[in-house]
Amino acid sequence: MPEWIAERGIGETRLVRVEDGEIVEARILLEGAAPTGSTLEARLVSVGSGGRNAVARALDGTEYLLPTRPPGVSEGASLFVEVTREAIPGIEPWKRPLARAADGPAREFSLDARDANSGELDAVGWADLMEQATSGAVGFPGGNLSLHLTPAMVLIDVDGHLPPGELAVAGAAAAGRAIRRLGIGGSIGIDLPTASGKAARQAAADALDQAMGDARFERTAVNGFGFVQLVRPRRHPSLLELSADRATFAARAAMRLAEGGVGQARLVAHPAVIAVVESGGSGGDWGAKVGRMRGGALALRADPGLAISVFHVE
Repeated sequence: MPEWIAERGIGETRLVRVEDGEIVEARILLEGAAPTGSTLEARLVSVGSGGRNAVARALDGTEYLLPTRPPGVSEGASLFVEVTREAIPGIEPWKRPLARAADGPAREFSLDARDANSGELDAVGWADLMEQATSGAVGFPGGNLSLHLTPAMVLIDVDGHLPPGELAVAGAAAAGRAIRRLGIGGSIGIDLPTASGKAARQAAADALDQAMGDARFERTAVNGFGFVQLVRPRRHPSLLELSADRATFAARAAMRLAEGGVGQARLVAHPAVIAVVESGGSGGDWGAKVGRMRGGALALRADPGLAISVFHVE
């Protein structure tokens, strides 16, 4: 089984699994966010209603929704909670992260991963993966995928120039690979070309299953209109969801670029990106951290003529 590789930087830790020189799975751990599986000390600030939807506040002030109220714990009491889903940014940023009551003690979950060598993630296509996350467009031989976030599910549309049966099989395989690579969880709908006959639909379903590999999921059959729905555990934000906050997503990438080099430098980026850096990001003063790493101050210059995803260091 491919190992996880971690590249740790300001604002985020990038994690990938690589097979045959290609990223097969990826995720981003945000600085300051407790990863799923962590156990935290907290206080119950709301018991919810009808035994459901209690709220616990961790020591850092983060509030977690507990779908099931912890039995025997009254409002205001201390308890330990285990994070079951990290906060999901994007189209519903108001949603609290999820947790459940735990026995303790407090501990931070960490994925068993080796540290990446310099440039290792770039060599296996990290930049291309980020482009897919921000654009929602994924190409494959003979066609392309269009990925769309909605409050209910992620929708994947398959289009291309192959005959319908061939395109359904190729598109299903490409969708499975994209789901794993972009870390998409929850409810997922795939709209394949309408393939005539049960055998053609089953071939598309088999291609999807094979592409999903050892990932946990459940799915429906491919119906007569070419639609198939998957459900996967949703424990952390996908790269697609993280990229929906364009300015913050770009600011973290800009910090990674600015980390390289020695001495004073200036980051030139869109004003929205500069504003995120000036605010210190989600985990402290990013600009000052870069300055300490470089051994020289990092200046900032806003250029409204740049796209949010375009920045450079001079």
